[in-house]
Amino acid sequence: MKLVILETSDVHGSIYPINYADNSPKDVGMGKIATLIRKERAGNPYTLLIDNGDMTQGTPLLYYYARFDHTRPNPMAVVANSLGYDCAVFGNHEFNFGRDVLDRVVTSSDFPWLAANIVDESTGEPFFGKPYIIKDFDQGLRAAVLGLTTKYVPNWEKAENIKGMHFEDPVDTANKWVPFLRNEKKADVVIVSYHGGFGRDLETGDAIEELKGENQAYRICQDVPGIDVLLTGHQHRLIAGETINGIAVIQPGCNGTHLGKVTLELEKSQGNWRIINRRTELLPVNDVETDVALLRTVDGYEKDAQTWLDQPLGKIEGDMLVHDPMKVRTQDHPLIEFINRLQMKASGADISSTALFNNESPGMPANVTMRDIVANYIYPNTLRVLRISGRDMLDALERSASYFRTYAGDSIEVSDAFTNPKPQHYNYDMWEGIDYIIDISRSAGHRITKLDYHGAPVKMDGLYDVVMNNYRAVGGGDYFMFCNKTVIKDIPIDVTELIANEVLEKNVIKATVDHNWKIVY
Repeated sequence: MKLVILETSDVHGSIYPINYADNSPKDVGMGKIATLIRKERAGNPYTLLIDNGDMTQGTPLLYYYARFDHTRPNPMAVVANSLGYDCAVFGNHEFNFGRDVLDRVVTSSDFPWLAANIVDESTGEPFFGKPYIIKDFDQGLRAAVLGLTTKYVPNWEKAENIKGMHFEDPVDTANKWVPFLRNEKKADVVIVSYHGGFGRDLETGDAIEELKGENQAYRICQDVPGIDVLLTGHQHRLIAGETINGIAVIQPGCNGTHLGKVTLELEKSQGNWRIINRRTELLPVNDVETDVALLRTVDGYEKDAQTWLDQPLGKIEGDMLVHDPMKVRTQDHPLIEFINRLQMKASGADISSTALFNNESPGMPANVTMRDIVANYIYPNTLRVLRISGRDMLDALERSASYFRTYAGDSIEVSDAFTNPKPQHYNYDMWEGIDYIIDISRSAGHRITKLDYHGAPVKMDGLYDVVMNNYRAVGGGDYFMFCNKTVIKDIPIDVTELIANEVLEKNVIKATVDHNWKIVY
């Protein structure tokens, strides 16, 4: 017989095949994925459907739901229920909107959410109840799915959103549960769904990032015997056709551009099933028809979100559009200056840092709506003021400056560390309130040639209050110099709301820059 395992991962709230910045068509989303799922099920009677995490955050539709809709079930749960998911795993972004929203996701799902390594701090028991599922098929085949989440969540998430939870090491947790599923539960097939990726090259085993425990999929394959299939995510990579230590591995990108498919061919001998062939592939949604019936189940949510997105807020005087994202990152830009100045105003700090989160940010047009704001500020961040040393500031700027390859006389290029294994444009910060120069002809770690505050050099042992988003303030993006620093102030309002309120209040925002920083080579 054949067992087919279908995986979605890092869908990030993408349901409709559109770009919310302008509602133009885009080959993404669960509407298209649904068509593939139904087709696969029609051809394969024995099928498991699993979501590997980061399902419920990432589009304006899900943002609007989380912030303003407190009565209806989560739209992603509605979609997943309609498609008959067997289970889902918690990704790091599932926690972004707080426990109330998270609890509503879980309670409105007709399937279990798995979290073997997220345990109760006081009891050590799985916090959300279900570490695994067992599914029995015809002919006596028994398949187990174990759910794991990257243990690095506390390094990014606000403490109140994960209160009472302890994130255990996924490798240790897998070593605890996999033998149990094999020996006690008599599973013929053991599938591990891990919301995390590979910190090592799949072929050589060489490290491709700092091995800090965020992406331990390679270690799971090497150190945990008894696994047949490892579903991965988090890194937004496209991985198929690979096995590691005999384990079939797969990762289906992000935003619903691909459906992951694992096919196991099994043979029964002397009463026991054994896998005689395993195949992994990625099914793209390009040219796939949208499942209109599925979209109808959440059309009410979408209509409300679209109305909210088109609310007129105010005007921009001057040019705050993003014409070239690289130019935004290589010279002072009005959009970045506006956000930094707003962060300073909201916090009272006179130094601020922020990022251009991705290369799709359109900037602000002359007439601003909520759509324009969420198209540029795509995360549900709040703000935090940290007290850091001058040395911390310099180290943070050097971390940002490593975004660029060492200049060799041609074009300015992004370093591999910020593009592989996934794009990390959101980890390049630009600062306001200080004056600095980045020389990208120098080697990384030695590029800041000027760093002044109020006209004088920053003192390495001096203390400075800096406002930044909550992700960065806990060291997210390998800004370890910010870990465990004194918190002067928390501003528990979403930055998108701060931006919207500012545009409403001022009505006209002037696009300005003060050229407090520059790049030389």
